[in-house]
Amino acid sequence: MKKTALCLMVTIGWVSLGTPTFAQMPTTQPRTSAPIVTDGGYLLGAGDRIKLDIFSVPEYSGDYQVLADGTLNLPLAGSVVVQGLTLKQASGAIANQYREWLTRPVITVSLVASRPIQVSVSGEVPRPGSYTTTLTESGIPTLTKMVQLAGGVSQSADLQRVQIIRRKPGQNAGTQTLNVDLRQLLRSGDISQDLPLRDGDRILIPAAATVNIDEANLIANSSISVSYDQPLKIIVAGEVNRPGPHSIRGEVTPQTGTNGTTTTVSQKVQVPTVTRALQLAGGITGAADIRDIEVRRRTNSGIEQVVRVNLFQLIQAGDARQDIPLQDGDRVIVPTATILSPQDAATIARASFSPDSINVTIAGEVIKPGTLQLPTNTTLNQALLAAGGFNPRAKKRSVEFLRLNPNGTVERRSIALDFNQGINDQTNPPLRNNDTIVVGKSGLAGIGDALGTVFSPLTGILGIFNFFR
Repeated sequence: MKKTALCLMVTIGWVSLGTPTFAQMPTTQPRTSAPIVTDGGYLLGAGDRIKLDIFSVPEYSGDYQVLADGTLNLPLAGSVVVQGLTLKQASGAIANQYREWLTRPVITVSLVASRPIQVSVSGEVPRPGSYTTTLTESGIPTLTKMVQLAGGVSQSADLQRVQIIRRKPGQNAGTQTLNVDLRQLLRSGDISQDLPLRDGDRILIPAAATVNIDEANLIANSSISVSYDQPLKIIVAGEVNRPGPHSIRGEVTPQTGTNGTTTTVSQKVQVPTVTRALQLAGGITGAADIRDIEVRRRTNSGIEQVVRVNLFQLIQAGDARQDIPLQDGDRVIVPTATILSPQDAATIARASFSPDSINVTIAGEVIKPGTLQLPTNTTLNQALLAAGGFNPRAKKRSVEFLRLNPNGTVERRSIALDFNQGINDQTNPPLRNNDTIVVGKSGLAGIGDALGTVFSPLTGILGIFNFFR
């Protein structure tokens, strides 16, 4: 059949081509659906419903469904392959088909209803896998929305090297890799990093080679972080009073806000941190080295990350960055201090992650001998006073001091007493849990005890003699 001028067809109403049959008419009449706004790179596929507008030819304009084989079945033009094409490319392909019937056809294709969009998320997320969503009139699903569906970004993620692997438009056109820096989104609000997604996209969130404590805190306080509503399983080892596995949950704190004249109260979950884990483990021991605490975590890719934390900077300089957030499966290891000055010991003992009390045994010549529960950071002189002080038989010039070291050895030394001294490792050391102080007898009391031992048999004989007398 010869081409017919567009103006002629409009004028005569396509009489020369015959009246369209019912099977050739668009799938939906009348057309009332509003088109969905896309990013221009949306690739059509089976299940999509499109709106076809043929300029000045309303008879064949309308809504059509992309069939299972990726084609549109159009009146006169027949089968047109649109699988993997953008809306613009589909317009061109349909126009080429209609050139046999129209002179310079002007065709517009818009998306009315999308098929389910399937996107995979892998890497450092709690729930990697395949997820399905749809396009709506409110917009296209974005990278951050899909990451949230996968449970959020783990602390081990490298936000600067996020990748989206995407099919290129066209049939068998291969793939392309889009690099995304989500850190720029979180730090400066660069919304361009939150890319719109397409069907078949693959999101890869790699693990960081080294963990930056600033970035860890940035992730934890963001909207794309993992949820802390459920308890985390962690292990605390080393110089803590209750080492072993623990379950830690984020603390819920109320948040009050004002919206105009309305006051709203919401709840915010505080992220579990290293200091919370130490508190849960009974606090640190007196031999803990808080300058070199290790947080070890296993990533989804199988590598182990090691984060070093200096909590001494936290309690001395207020460096809150050191109290890093934890994630499920973390191991917190508190090493043993090789050298700990009395001043450092006093500073550490006042920290919130130190135990509230210690057990100290005081034996010998005091008013109340036994095991006492004393405040952390108690000194030797304070412990003697807590035991009621010396009794009349006590040796008041020195005491024996015993301490069980972490390596299993026992430190034993004689300490000269001076109640005018402040904290001093030589004469008035700060005590640790399970320290022992032995107060000996004075010389006169020792002589009296010796004489009593010698004369005790004679006392028994004299007693018998007095009985018969």
